[in-house]
Amino acid sequence: MRVRVGRGARFFSTLLQSVLVASADSPLTELVETVAPALRTVRRYAAEIVVGIAVVVTVLAVLALAGAAVDDAAIDADRGVATAEVLDSSFARTLIRFPSVNGQSVVPERGVQYPRGIATGDTIVVEYALSDPEQVRVAGRSVVDGIAPVCLGVAGVWVVLGPLAGWLRRRRPGDRDRAAAHPPANLDP
Repeated sequence: MRVRVGRGARFFSTLLQSVLVASADSPLTELVETVAPALRTVRRYAAEIVVGIAVVVTVLAVLALAGAAVDDAAIDADRGVATAEVLDSSFARTLIRFPSVNGQSVVPERGVQYPRGIATGDTIVVEYALSDPEQVRVAGRSVVDGIAPVCLGVAGVWVVLGPLAGWLRRRRPGDRDRAAAHPPANLDP
């Protein structure tokens, strides 16, 4: 049976052969000989690696929502309300300053939760845990606001990586050879 090799694979194979023939004891030859088995293994399990990445992203998204729900529960259990000034609004975090019940000015290190639509210089109402003023969120917002974007993000990951994994599975080296050598048994009487 003839296995069809793509142009890219032929080019890479020719390049490797020319490097190997050029000098058998060069450091590049040793590197290629060392890395080649690992690359074959990665290629063999590429579909499983892609599905594993999608599963990890999904689990991280679920854990992020669970963490936000735990933080919301802590704020709801011991809630304080204050007016806050937005000091800095960036993609990574939104820093605010607000007075706590005892009159101290609080600037949470992690920023405020659910900062969508807030700009530097705005004045907003926040809810925070009286026992831990570092846990603060924009008033009226909760983990429910994050469910749709997280689900859309996870769906997008699976829409891209699912078909990629299927394509890699169909292109897996050696599967066609095994399928031809072991055809399915005819179970009809």
